[in-house]
Amino acid sequence: MKPAFEYISTFLPACPVGRRRTLPQRCNYQPINSWLQANLKFLFLCTFLGLVIHLHSQQQNTDSKYAMPLKEVLQDIEKKYGVTIRYDAKLIDGKILNYASWRYRPSVDETLQNVLSPFDMKVKPDGDKKYKISEYEYYRWPVKEGWAEMDRIASQYTNLQQWEERKKLLKPCILQALQLSKLPAYPLSKPIITQKRKYNGYTVENIAIEILPGVWVNGSLYQPSKYKGKIPVILNPDGHWFDHRYRADCQYRCAAFAKMGAMAFSYDLFAWGESILQFKYEDHRRSLAQTIQVLGAIRILDYLLSLKHADKSRVAITGGSGGGSHTTLMAAIDDRIKLSAPVASMSSYFYGGCPCESGMPIHACGGGTNNVELSAMAAPNPQLIISDGGDWTDKAPEHDIPYLQKIYGWYGKKENIENVHLPNDKHDFGITKRVPLYKFMAKYLNLNIAAITNKSGNIDESGVTIEPKEKMYVFGDKGEALPKHAVMGFENLEKVFAEAIK
Repeated sequence: MKPAFEYISTFLPACPVGRRRTLPQRCNYQPINSWLQANLKFLFLCTFLGLVIHLHSQQQNTDSKYAMPLKEVLQDIEKKYGVTIRYDAKLIDGKILNYASWRYRPSVDETLQNVLSPFDMKVKPDGDKKYKISEYEYYRWPVKEGWAEMDRIASQYTNLQQWEERKKLLKPCILQALQLSKLPAYPLSKPIITQKRKYNGYTVENIAIEILPGVWVNGSLYQPSKYKGKIPVILNPDGHWFDHRYRADCQYRCAAFAKMGAMAFSYDLFAWGESILQFKYEDHRRSLAQTIQVLGAIRILDYLLSLKHADKSRVAITGGSGGGSHTTLMAAIDDRIKLSAPVASMSSYFYGGCPCESGMPIHACGGGTNNVELSAMAAPNPQLIISDGGDWTDKAPEHDIPYLQKIYGWYGKKENIENVHLPNDKHDFGITKRVPLYKFMAKYLNLNIAAITNKSGNIDESGVTIEPKEKMYVFGDKGEALPKHAVMGFENLEKVFAEAIK
């Protein structure tokens, strides 16, 4: 192919003999200057077209692997198939697709799959002839694939004895995957407890428990204003919703449990809530977050069950979303927990979208497991699964719940597994989810549900005082009460943890 300048020189007037034709600027004759001025736009167009032809010929062959910018490929797909594709520019910019034209197929769905798979991206329908591109999600499977995997897992045992052998294999493997086969020594420090606040039928005090040297898990302990003898214990890890344990629905739930006669502890996830005094929000998305959260729950139980009025035979845990995954995991590995209620979380085709749920390789145990099998590990203890139509629990009654009923049936306790499915609900922990939860806890923990029931027989949370989040801090408005030996930063946490598990 000719250099771009040769396209221009074809149209140039000849220079006098003895002059170099390839350098027209050296020809000082007026006719040449006039010709250049008159045809400048034409010359520029010729140069540009020559470059385009040259680049195109370089791109569309095996020498350059038929490479094209991914953005141009997607624009071409939109025109060719008459669709609209939505995506975050950051996902696309700067990416080059090799053998682009070879990936096209008659179906737009197959074409998009072929085009995006080299970049670990996925696409899903987003309306009529509309698609949305996102990063590949290892934790989210197509429903049929999730069900098929659930069936494969379940095929490994057909009776109670085989299932018990499976549980014996899974539990130590999960602890090993979490690096908690050997628990770190319990710090000898006493919990840091704020002044107790008194409300209508319950009290609240904030507590920080040191789980590793210089590392705390913070929460709020709700207790009934008056009680006799020993009372149940309910752990309340929450999910990734905005404001976490400071949210109104979380306060309603824990205060209601306390008014009914239980102690309810609501606590922060790692690098969430007050934990950000020591770590960054992005540290929550480190794989070690899952381990630290499990260790925190274990230490919380250690403390609560050391209280003289704690009933060790009535211990429960409930949480929503990421707190629901945490609930399922804790009920599977900690035998002290006798009752569990994961909310808007359990699914055979969703493993937990945050590293705090799936960051450590717990799901590789036993040749592969999932959160539904982990829920089964709580059997025959009573368990309530609350699902809805607005998230990955939308099809729980169709496949996952029958599996759990079979496992519970082997113990002769099929009635101990309950499912409340709310097809019109979204992914939340609203009142429609809290009401069946209150009834479930009252039934199995022998709580007084009349304490939160009005004259019409309906659940009434109006007696709960919603506190501003500043009242729920342990270490002050600006962390001024944080102990001097506090571990600061994730790298220092890793060092402390590595030393603790030696």
